[in-house]
Amino acid sequence: MSDNLLIDVQFADDLADTVSKSLPTQDTISQWLKLAYSLANDSLALEQQKSNDLLPELSIRIVSIEESQSLNAQYRGKDEPTNVLSFESDLPDFVPSAFLGDLVICAQIVANEALEQQKTLEHHWAHMCIHGMLHLMGLDHIQDADAHEMESLEITILAKLGIDDPYQIS
Repeated sequence: MSDNLLIDVQFADDLADTVSKSLPTQDTISQWLKLAYSLANDSLALEQQKSNDLLPELSIRIVSIEESQSLNAQYRGKDEPTNVLSFESDLPDFVPSAFLGDLVICAQIVANEALEQQKTLEHHWAHMCIHGMLHLMGLDHIQDADAHEMESLEITILAKLGIDDPYQIS
C-alpha cells in the first residue's frame, strides 16, 4: 500500500452525536483511500497528475445531511443530500500541484444506506471512500461500460480488505 499520498480528513462540527460515535477513524479512512489509490494506479497504469516530485494529495470531509444537500444543490443542481460528492482538481497545468481533489461524504446517508442494504457500517464506509477515490482518479459510472470498469475495481479493492462484493444482492 502506498504511503505516498497526503490526506486531509475533516469532520464537520454539526454531525449528530449518534452519527459521530460510529464514524471510522482518520487512520482507517486514510488506509482505505491509500489502498484504493495504490491499486487503482496499478490497475489503470495512471501517471501521477502534475509532477513526479510532488506527493498526490486530497481532502475528505465528513458532513451532515444539511451540508451534503447544500453542496449537492450548489454543484450538481440536485436539492437533496447524497452519499458521496467528488470534486476533481481543476488546477491549471502550470500550477505545480498533485492535488487530486476533494471528497465529501454524508455520514447519515452512509449510515442509512448500510441499514437499508443490510451491510455493516464499516464495510459501507470503506466502499463509499473507495468509490469517491476512484471518481477523483477519473472513473465514473454514467455509461454502462464505465460503470462496469469502476465497479469491478471497487470489488477488487474491497476484496483486499476482506469485504464482499457490495453489488451482490443477498
